[in-house]
Amino acid sequence: MRLSSFVLLAVLAVSSANPMGRRAMTVHESVAAVPSGFVHAGSVSPSQEITLRIALAQSDIAGLQEKTYAVSDPANALYGQHLTVDEVGKFVRPTSVTVSEVSEWLSENGITAKNVSPAGDLLQITVPVSKANTLLGTQFSAFKHVASGKTSIRTLSYSIPASLQQHIQFVHPTVAFIPPLHLPSVNAIAVKREVVVEERAAPTSNAVPASCATVANTSCIQQIYNFPTAKANNSAQNVLGVAGYIDEFANFADLALFLQNLRPDLVGSNFTVVEIDDGENDQTQQNAGIEADLDIEMTVGLAGGVPTTFISVGEDNIDDADGFIDIVNSILATPAETRPTVLTTSYGFNEEDLPLSLAVAMCNAYMQLGAVGISVLFSSGDGGVGGVQPTECTTFVPSAPGGCPFITSVGGSTGVPPQVAASLSGGGFSNFFPTPDYQAGDVAAYIASIGDQYAGLYNTSGRGMPDVALQALNVEIAWMGSFWLVGGTSCASPIFAAMIALVNDRLLAAGRAPLGFLNPFLYSPAGRAAFTDVISGTNPGCNTDGFSAGPGWDPVTGLGTPDFNRLLTAVGL
Repeated sequence: MRLSSFVLLAVLAVSSANPMGRRAMTVHESVAAVPSGFVHAGSVSPSQEITLRIALAQSDIAGLQEKTYAVSDPANALYGQHLTVDEVGKFVRPTSVTVSEVSEWLSENGITAKNVSPAGDLLQITVPVSKANTLLGTQFSAFKHVASGKTSIRTLSYSIPASLQQHIQFVHPTVAFIPPLHLPSVNAIAVKREVVVEERAAPTSNAVPASCATVANTSCIQQIYNFPTAKANNSAQNVLGVAGYIDEFANFADLALFLQNLRPDLVGSNFTVVEIDDGENDQTQQNAGIEADLDIEMTVGLAGGVPTTFISVGEDNIDDADGFIDIVNSILATPAETRPTVLTTSYGFNEEDLPLSLAVAMCNAYMQLGAVGISVLFSSGDGGVGGVQPTECTTFVPSAPGGCPFITSVGGSTGVPPQVAASLSGGGFSNFFPTPDYQAGDVAAYIASIGDQYAGLYNTSGRGMPDVALQALNVEIAWMGSFWLVGGTSCASPIFAAMIALVNDRLLAAGRAPLGFLNPFLYSPAGRAAFTDVISGTNPGCNTDGFSAGPGWDPVTGLGTPDFNRLLTAVGL
């Protein structure tokens, strides 16, 4: 596999004088102006404390990338030989020189940092704003996000000693103006239904009922994708992780109602909760989260027998990415026997809202999860070519972290087979990450097929997304004591996560390793054979019809929709 250039961060080299007169400083990151959607909200008291994280240069991130591809590629002799957390740490851990140089700089300024990552590549400091201004040769101010009213402390530019350029990746939160994380659009299209009173029988026929086109319950989903109806073997070291953010709480009572009516054979199944960054999982019925309930019900209800953990990430995070990096560090610190083998996330950002440095750090974090054998799935977004949600745009908006080549981006499909693309399915091409080798031929073929259509609106050399697609409309869930139909690629990601968890269950029972980082396998000849191509539908956005689904991979439905039985064949079971 080709080593992509994203593992190396470019830095600016504009020199300035250190106010303390001891070190020559150089601008490390900057933005030209206050980003759209934010306004300057005045000065900040010099005595107000600010917490910053300093990302240190990792010793051999290119080597880890190469190793991760090797253990994830079915054509490689190392396939399935996932690394331990300690082995990953050897690639990620900063050199002693880096640690010494940065520590000396902080000590000169009377600052002591603490490690906040397993490998020690992330330091955290809390200092008065006046000291932060001196340390970074800048002037922090207050900025308000207009739509939410949320105020944060940021700057338009900061500097570090020129001698530390090779040792520091970035300091955050500084120049990152990231809009608050939104609830996926599932909430906007929920339609209330009457409570189901009859028991749903397990599917007995290969024919998918026509009613599944309008109400996609678990029985429909099982039939469409050939999910097994028998419970998993509950193999050791197979946990399905569901990421929860922005106070979305997964409700035990709603899951019980869901199972009683739609999966009576799983009545009594439940999930455990892990809380990080002061997260919680409030069980007050009116505080049940529609997204959290959806994610838990699709995973527990389809991966019956696989232990499921809801990871609730609170607001006490300083990674400047709503805890997206914190959750990785928490998982890496978890004992192997309770660590997830699959992690699904139904939230995301527009790529343009993230600084390149932070997007790369996030992607490198997901690479670490893939290296230790965890499949990382993200919904591709619900704005078509317009990003995570419909928005005004003049050029296509890739979602993040969908562009990271180490995650599997899950788009949307709908209907009874043959399925078509869900028009909301987020898809396109990254502006940050180049096309990875595993999909280079697919991306080239698709771009050649559309010629000059949308020329200049997207990056022809970017990583393409999504990778796969599953049901994303009219999915039936229980929420706040009633049944609803919901939609969005946030339905598709947990459905695919349940399928991968069941494949892992079979692999572990056979004495084999879980799948881990999926994409090299999915794009392999064997992996492709497990998918049904989706050849119709578009994903409109940005005042265009968007891309079109067609033969082969496309930036609407990826490789197509998976079939469980064919996945088992693809992995040799």
